[in-house]
Amino acid sequence: MKALVVYDSGFGNTKSIAEAIAAGLNSLNAKVLPVGQLRPEDVSSGDLLVVGSPINGWRPTQKTMEALARLGSRGLSGVVAAGFDTRVKLFIHGDAAKKITKTLKEAGASIIAKPAAFYVKGTEGPLLDGETSRATAWGEELLAIAKAHGIQRSA
Repeated sequence: MKALVVYDSGFGNTKSIAEAIAAGLNSLNAKVLPVGQLRPEDVSSGDLLVVGSPINGWRPTQKTMEALARLGSRGLSGVVAAGFDTRVKLFIHGDAAKKITKTLKEAGASIIAKPAAFYVKGTEGPLLDGETSRATAWGEELLAIAKAHGIQRSA
């Protein structure tokens, strides 16, 4: 059993958030992986899967959706999961995290947290102050919930 934090990132902001979430999942030795390197065999029943993307055209990036489609074709039964995105703080901004979460659920994953949003300043960033700390805290929350679902540190 393991934790995997998968992300797509255009300017490095989503990668920074993924790494901060993994830091919060420290006792699971979470692996951080770019979405383009994700293979369906990387995720097994009993794992925690966290997927993130910047908002791109009001939704997750195409690479993220393609990776989720590959995973979904195999099914994510027994996997606990959560989704996040990075976005500019605007009145109207789209919601990649919600779409990621819905796709994970449709593939059979048990969703353990509401979709999370982390904020950047402008299209290219940087992240707003405190966002990496907030991401680490969210990772710690995911860890507590995952443990309640029976996920243990991998050997």
